[in-house]
Amino acid sequence: MENIIIDMNFGSINVYDFLNAVIAVIFAALMAFVTTPIVRVLAYKTGALDDPSRDDRRMHAVITPKLGGLAIFFSFILSVFLFYGVSKFILSMIIGAFLIVSIGILDDIFTIRAIYKFLVHVAAAGIVVWQGGVLVERINIFGTYISFGIFSIPLTILWIAGLTSAVNFIDGLDGLACGISTISAISLLIVTILIGEFQIALLIAILVGSCIGFLPFNMTPAKIFMSDAGAPFLGFMLAVVSIQGVFKVHAVITFVIPFLILGVPIFDTTFAIIRRILSGRHPFSADREHLHHRLVDMGFNKKQTVRILYAVSALLGISSIMLVTQKIVYAIIIISVSLAISVVMWIIFRDDKMRIESGLMSENGDESKEIKKQDAENTENIDSIESSEDIDNKDKIETAGNNEKVKRFKKS
Repeated sequence: MENIIIDMNFGSINVYDFLNAVIAVIFAALMAFVTTPIVRVLAYKTGALDDPSRDDRRMHAVITPKLGGLAIFFSFILSVFLFYGVSKFILSMIIGAFLIVSIGILDDIFTIRAIYKFLVHVAAAGIVVWQGGVLVERINIFGTYISFGIFSIPLTILWIAGLTSAVNFIDGLDGLACGISTISAISLLIVTILIGEFQIALLIAILVGSCIGFLPFNMTPAKIFMSDAGAPFLGFMLAVVSIQGVFKVHAVITFVIPFLILGVPIFDTTFAIIRRILSGRHPFSADREHLHHRLVDMGFNKKQTVRILYAVSALLGISSIMLVTQKIVYAIIIISVSLAISVVMWIIFRDDKMRIESGLMSENGDESKEIKKQDAENTENIDSIESSEDIDNKDKIETAGNNEKVKRFKKS
């Protein structure tokens, strides 16, 4: 059968395999899109709802259903079985992912301590390492290969479990974790195609499709959250495919590529842990000092904050692609220019007057009038519902305050 040749001698792919990948992406996106409303109903029935009044860390204004990650997980697993096939590696990956999603569901409904969730993440990582053969055995630094030897297993488990938690840490604004995971996955997809790892590329493409199908329900204003049933799953998958694909790259600095692609969650988590330890707190204790919190506190609204972090993630992804294609100078230029712009923008953001002059903030404040009005209406909706059980009880809802506002709340 006719082949499609990828430029620069990175390899060739059969037309049938190419069409199979395209169909797999479309199927995964459609499955996530059509199952998300079903999961949303399930969240209401099980009481898996996120109440913004629980603490000041939450950035949304209305009670919002969780469990959204179930739609991503279901569409991904089904698509893998149909378009990828089953192997020892795939089975170990699915078992590990199932453990992570299961503890996430329990946390969404009942709330589980962070340390217990992390232990499950470590167990899931151990499964793909020992049963799936997922292992970071060596890295390449300017042509010199450094082997980890007996430290390969603990380092691999740390990478997988750490990134699993890292993506969960940035899941604090509508569309943030899912969007950044999608951007990172697309960067990984391009890298794996360039190095000829087409099987791993298909796996990543299916993950991209599953995320894209869910995103319309997760963007501001979010109708459902991925929460712990979804964000850790995406982190787990990104960690696993980065090992199987990216760490095999024969670039001059192999280890830098995954760190660039996944730079936003890695940076945020690293500084969160250091910050908490230095302040005498537990590294898994929750706080309101993540990157997205800081940007919002500086005066940006939620949409602007998400777009800024999207842009950072995309620039880091582009830099990683430049490294893979051996265009190191281009990668350095992109990173340097991005850092320079970041410094200048940081100076601007710290001054209220310059923020307004830049056009990134209106003179009326960090939120538009429309957003403030919507938040005020949403707050009234919250007050009109005393418990999550009332959401399922039509009679109680219709007796609560303003009927028109309650109807808008249910639609959201």
